[in-house]
Amino acid sequence: MVRPVRNIVIVGGGTAGWLTAGVIAARHKGRMAGDFTVTLVESPNVQIIGVGEGTWPTLRTTLRKMGVSETDLFRECDAAFKQGAKFAKWTTGAEDDAYYHPLMLPHGFSDLNLVPHWLNDQQGRSFCDAVSPQGAICDAGLAPKLITTPEYDAVANYAYHLDAGKFAPFLQKHCTTTLGVRHVLADVTRVNRAEDGDIVSVSTEQAGDIAGDLFVDCTGFAALLLGKALGVPFRDCSDVLFCDAALAVQVPFDSPDAALASHTISTAQSAGWIWDIGLPTRRGVGYVYSTAHSDDESAERELRAYIGPGAEALSVRKIPIRGGHRETFWKRNCVAVGLAAGFLEPLEASAIVLIELSAKLIAEQMPANREVMDIVARRFNETTLYRWGRIIDFLKLHYVLTRRRDTDFWIDNVDPATIPERLQNLLHLWKYQPPWFFEEFDRLDEVFPAASYQYVLYGMGYETEVDAFDTATTERLAARLRDENARMTGRMTAQLPRNRDLLDKIRQFGFQAI
Repeated sequence: MVRPVRNIVIVGGGTAGWLTAGVIAARHKGRMAGDFTVTLVESPNVQIIGVGEGTWPTLRTTLRKMGVSETDLFRECDAAFKQGAKFAKWTTGAEDDAYYHPLMLPHGFSDLNLVPHWLNDQQGRSFCDAVSPQGAICDAGLAPKLITTPEYDAVANYAYHLDAGKFAPFLQKHCTTTLGVRHVLADVTRVNRAEDGDIVSVSTEQAGDIAGDLFVDCTGFAALLLGKALGVPFRDCSDVLFCDAALAVQVPFDSPDAALASHTISTAQSAGWIWDIGLPTRRGVGYVYSTAHSDDESAERELRAYIGPGAEALSVRKIPIRGGHRETFWKRNCVAVGLAAGFLEPLEASAIVLIELSAKLIAEQMPANREVMDIVARRFNETTLYRWGRIIDFLKLHYVLTRRRDTDFWIDNVDPATIPERLQNLLHLWKYQPPWFFEEFDRLDEVFPAASYQYVLYGMGYETEVDAFDTATTERLAARLRDENARMTGRMTAQLPRNRDLLDKIRQFGFQAI
């Protein structure tokens, strides 16, 4: 007997639970009026961790498809613009050591790989400035669009910084009032399984048994369903990425009109790195570090020294980081999303985008019945495992390119034994040919494009031999693209508003609705 999949039960709220609920409900909106249901069961007694403040541009598409107002997002989630990340002191540790990983692709990226041309004639410009206007926009403290630019549209590509503690309730309200998601506030006391191993229901203290056909585990690090009930092991990656703790603090601005960066600032330290994220009302600052290379007291001293005057009055909270992921993400009729699936240090803000990608895949590949679910699960696991692996590679790339040898943390990070084989092979390849999407980045489920690798490699001074490249026949095109980028940079830096000024206007007037 064919068992249709009609009742989706998401256990756990937060960003993972509510984003997943919203993506599934929006994708299956036409079925929601019938017998298709999305139920989110959330404990009234579990607090949201709420430190994930960085996102990717993909969130704009996700929220737009959910029918969320971007103006409301800015007003209700203390949101700001993010145009990429600035990495300081990662290469040499010197005061002037910094580069950008912007969110705009190099100009003309689909037409020509500009790396060989830049390597042959750098003209004293960083790779980012030579191929993109976004570094200059960030340096000038400008926003990525105008108040007249419609919601979700961009002049320069952008994502968001936001208050994760406000984001989840914001999504909850939209999902329950607009998308028809059923919200149950209850503590799960037992996971009930059938003889074949499937989950048939969860028992709750306040609402009794809640049955479903597909269960989504968004219970955070506890992983109540996939980890505890179904016994899926956790795959640790601390042998590659050493950071296993974070100290987080909220830093007030000196004045309400203080300059507000429209990019994440990641500054390398003796045993890790400090994030610095600007929201309209405060900065979110935190030190991600390795407890094998620093004790908590030393890490806190470094963090407070970074913040400067007034830091001693601020309270710091410690957050453990268990780097890694589940060996499999979808087992039987249960799939994990968010922290239940795994977590990696937030160096490239990969947590929320992994939620988005998983939710999108579940929604688009929603199994019609239990009989085909294992096929969908197998594809989901292959894609998701690949994505986690590529993110681990990309995060490690930031460490292995360093020339710092001032502490054991940096020395240990360049040990070949800690570098994944795929990354080692790519680094060897890139000595002789720069990254390009027609070569090793042609998969549809690739997380970081070749451009991201270019920005990090050449921002950190990686040397690629380009003697084998015929740049003569494409030099005219390269020169045109360079000139266009320079003109675009001048135009954007002249026309775009100051970041904080635009945020103030959004709160006052709002964007033009779609």
